[in-house]
Amino acid sequence: MQFIAKEDVERLAPYGPLIEALAKGLGEPIESPPRSHFNPNHDASAVLIMPAWRPHQIMGTKIVSIWPENNSRGQPAVSATYVVTSCKDGTPLAVIDGTELTLRRTAAAAALAARALARPNSQRLVVLGTGALSAHMAMAHHSVFGLSEIAIWGRSLDKAYRVVASLAQVGVVAHATSDLQLALANADIVAAATTASTPFIPSAWVKAGTHLGLVGAFTANMAEAELQLLPRVRLFADNRAAVLEKGGEVVQALRAGLISAQDVLAELSELVASPALVDGRRSEPDITVFKSVGFAALDLIAAEHVLSGVAG
Repeated sequence: MQFIAKEDVERLAPYGPLIEALAKGLGEPIESPPRSHFNPNHDASAVLIMPAWRPHQIMGTKIVSIWPENNSRGQPAVSATYVVTSCKDGTPLAVIDGTELTLRRTAAAAALAARALARPNSQRLVVLGTGALSAHMAMAHHSVFGLSEIAIWGRSLDKAYRVVASLAQVGVVAHATSDLQLALANADIVAAATTASTPFIPSAWVKAGTHLGLVGAFTANMAEAELQLLPRVRLFADNRAAVLEKGGEVVQALRAGLISAQDVLAELSELVASPALVDGRRSEPDITVFKSVGFAALDLIAAEHVLSGVAG
């Protein structure tokens, strides 16, 4: 059995090839039940179990720990382990650093969606949030678009500067800002990756033509964008069933009667099919929104990609 550490995942899954692997893998059959959700402390902390498999090939199981209070301790709020098992004989094949795998597949999926939904000439990206996903979102989108400007917004300007410094170490130029309204006014693509429980993106501040990726609000009680935005947009999901059940703003807008389930026009696999099974952006002024809560097939595809690099 192999152990694949964080540094190995980083080396084996650069964003360009990983994004292409997701695009290809989403077109192939993968079986996955709904994720299991446990609250061992009967509070906001949680453990998620997310399995997916290809019959007679391999099965991957991600064990995710979510401890929101860790943020105040300077520790990661989310951590994960990924276990790969043979579907031929049941033997364990690998244990992969699931935290790095999750960060990379989440950012790669968001960038893949942006490739399908943002205006092709998009040049200005703003990343909202300064947590573990922030730099990854910038790197993933940078690998897809010829960006002339990357802004990192956060409530803490010091944390935004730290993200900028980490990006500089990998050759990605960005700048920090605390002016959300100006950042949104200048953006072609917005990538939101926060743990916000109340909306902080005003609908009126999202300009025509913007593509907005909402990846932070992964439970029904969280939200990053005002619900009033959703009736104005072309709305897409990473996984339709998962977003309709857990997708923060989408669930809340459904409950408020602002949108219907049919307003989730397609999911990621339909957007990136060749040829595409649904129209994404129809016109320059369209606002497109990609709502992501994560699903197990993405992890399996990313793990397969990492394992192929080890074998190679």
